[in-house]
Amino acid sequence: MKYKFYNEDCIHGAKKHIKDNTIDLIITDPPYGIDGDKLHKHYNRNEEHVIGGYVEVPAEEYEDFSAEWIKEAERILKPGGSIYIVSGYTNLFYILKALRQTSLKELNHIIWKYNFGVYTRLKYVSSHYHILYYVKPGKKHTFNTFARYDATEKNENGGSANYIDREDVWSINKEYKPGQKKNKNQLPTTLLKKMIAYSSNPGDLVCDMFLGSFSTAKVALKMGRQATGFELSENMYAHQNEAIKNIKFGSLLPEQKSKSMTLRNQGKRWSKADLEKLAIHYQILYKKHGTKKKSIELLCEEFGRGRFSIMNALKKVGI
Repeated sequence: MKYKFYNEDCIHGAKKHIKDNTIDLIITDPPYGIDGDKLHKHYNRNEEHVIGGYVEVPAEEYEDFSAEWIKEAERILKPGGSIYIVSGYTNLFYILKALRQTSLKELNHIIWKYNFGVYTRLKYVSSHYHILYYVKPGKKHTFNTFARYDATEKNENGGSANYIDREDVWSINKEYKPGQKKNKNQLPTTLLKKMIAYSSNPGDLVCDMFLGSFSTAKVALKMGRQATGFELSENMYAHQNEAIKNIKFGSLLPEQKSKSMTLRNQGKRWSKADLEKLAIHYQILYKKHGTKKKSIELLCEEFGRGRFSIMNALKKVGI
């Protein structure tokens, strides 16, 4: 299975279609329970190309609704699986309350800062969402520390690109697609790529409990993951389930940095066999390329370790 989607609500749909402990990663943006079908009035936004049928959750039902779907999310996650929930602040309390009634463990409460918030005159402009990052206990969770930047890469200001990318405040702009068919609200590709890269591996199964525009599923498939999920709106499901057929599986994998795997063995003890192999391969590479710098660079890729680790290991073998 590369993908399988269901035109039904996620609570009953998950019970019917998804077995316990089968999902590697959940990324989802549930309804906010604040008259989401009328939000465009606050943003002065043209709704001409928005696909109709957005399904909102009544405010008085939001607490029970949140508890039910999050309980299902906990059930279907594998031990060691991760979940990211995007939430506004209005009903954040109920999302947090529901999470605390599960075994899920909080790792981060991320703030996503976006462009063009809701304009206000008598209070501060609202221009962020909350992203709640939790894992299911039982096994070591997937977190690919160097999936996007290695330990030595610098940003334009000379700081550590890896450190800054992993801070818990993210500034990522929303996407605007004038003239294109779209859902009322959808997560930007840049945001989804980041979560998927850090918290899953190619071949993993990614689930979205509220598919909406199918953005999570589309990015997951392009990154070589499998995808599943639920969408209650018949209009949205029909349109996006057809559109998903045009997605090229794995098409985003080439743009993931080759350096993303260079430090996969960082911190591991060198075995005698690996040291012997390192010495032999260094001699071969040095003879071929003629420089120590180039040889070490290639050895970093081969052995999944940083430059200093390789240099220290070479000293151990007398090079």
